[in-house]
Amino acid sequence: MAKKNHKIQNDAKEKKTALKSWSLGFKVLLVLVQLIVSILLVVSIVNTGLIGELTLGIVIVLLAALFAISCIWLLVRHKVTSATVQVICIVLSVVVIIGGLLAMNYTDAFNGFLAKVTEPRPEMKQYGVLVLDKSEIQGIDELQGKSVGFLKADPKAVNAERKLAEAVEIDADYYEDMNTLIETLNGGISEAIVLETDRIEMLREGSDGIKTIDEATRVVYYFEIELGDEQALLSNKEVTSEPFVVYISGSDSRNGVKATARSDVNIVAAVNPKEAKILLVSIPRDTYVQLHGTTGIKDKLTHAGVYGIDMSRMTIEDFLGINIDYTIKVSFDTVVKVVDQLDGIDIDSDLEMTLKTEDGQLCHYVLGRQHVNGDCALRFARERKSYETGDRHRGENQQQVIASIIERLSKSKDYLLKIPSILDIAADSFETTFTRDNIAKFIRMQLTNARDWQVESIAVNGAGAMEPTYSMGANWPLYVMIPFEDTVDNARQKINEYLLEPKSESENQNEVYN
Repeated sequence: MAKKNHKIQNDAKEKKTALKSWSLGFKVLLVLVQLIVSILLVVSIVNTGLIGELTLGIVIVLLAALFAISCIWLLVRHKVTSATVQVICIVLSVVVIIGGLLAMNYTDAFNGFLAKVTEPRPEMKQYGVLVLDKSEIQGIDELQGKSVGFLKADPKAVNAERKLAEAVEIDADYYEDMNTLIETLNGGISEAIVLETDRIEMLREGSDGIKTIDEATRVVYYFEIELGDEQALLSNKEVTSEPFVVYISGSDSRNGVKATARSDVNIVAAVNPKEAKILLVSIPRDTYVQLHGTTGIKDKLTHAGVYGIDMSRMTIEDFLGINIDYTIKVSFDTVVKVVDQLDGIDIDSDLEMTLKTEDGQLCHYVLGRQHVNGDCALRFARERKSYETGDRHRGENQQQVIASIIERLSKSKDYLLKIPSILDIAADSFETTFTRDNIAKFIRMQLTNARDWQVESIAVNGAGAMEPTYSMGANWPLYVMIPFEDTVDNARQKINEYLLEPKSESENQNEVYN
């Protein structure tokens, strides 16, 4: 009996020892995880660049203090610490770990967003191989050895031919203008023609009041060429203290932000950070301008985007006589996903209408304010034919959709948990030549000072006309807007005023005395 009791006592001691050992091991692991999470959180916060040194120091001290508390009461003095205190410390450590992981979810999402939108990515130009609908050609392989026409006016046509040659051997012919190229297709001289998908859309659209291509055509093959790293850093200005100019290019291209596409929205923003003033100059997409580096026939500003955002930027620089420091390219192609993440947005329609989305969904819009899902928000942003002012009204709708998304995010705390996924989606819709350091400094400045920015909006105006364009050729006049020179001069003068450095008090006093 004594032996049995002794064995029971020994077993109890062993279990107690094992329990203490397990408990100590758990505490060591917990404290170690707390340390790792705290370090990773600090690194992630530093990478955002959004908080100043003082705030960062406070965060580090707080995390260090919490880690010290965990070490002292759970490890160093665990033998003399009461069970209640240890439980409190364990809970505190768990809270730090969970809070740190949640915080990193946001900081890492922001860092990922910044990395993606500021990463230099070459623009891509998409081409389509177009054949007549009655043609027996069903695929790219059937073009082997056949005559294929290219547009000589396309500066990247040779690159497109080389890329297509990787898929099939063809007999390439070049034609001077769009009219001749299409005639070769309709007349059977060319079995197929190769055009940028944006040009194909231009040809098929009836918005310009002309008919330029048979409806009985189809694309049998799509391919892309890389334009090169054309969006290089344009400026090294200190964006928190020096005035700068930004070109904002908006497109509803279905091929994403990296694809060249017609620029539906063209806004030049002159930003004066010292005076907290922003001037927005809107230039209508149909403005008749001389494309940079070309002579002779002018073109619509929107067509400049087909040749890349650098062409749009340099064309606007020529047009307004200014220098642009940075560019922002925005695509509406991911609006659907963002809006659906927000459970829809509210829009205000000034017209009752029913529109069909690409997948056949009917979107009915009533007069006034209403709630719409992602598909209908995007369809609303793309509509122009229902309005008398066409593209100008579409630009207003696009701005309204963007404003509604921002309003939804800023006024509801319910979507805070969705911010990481929203940033991930939005990153595919933006591209900029700002560096991540530029963006972080600008946001940090606003978070620190919380200034109310004064925003002024003006627009270049003009009169409608039918004129030939560089992109479509002299034989097909398109609707364009001939700009009024006084509105162009006003825009130029206003931009230059915003770019002036604010004068010091001593300079102002000297002017008064003089």
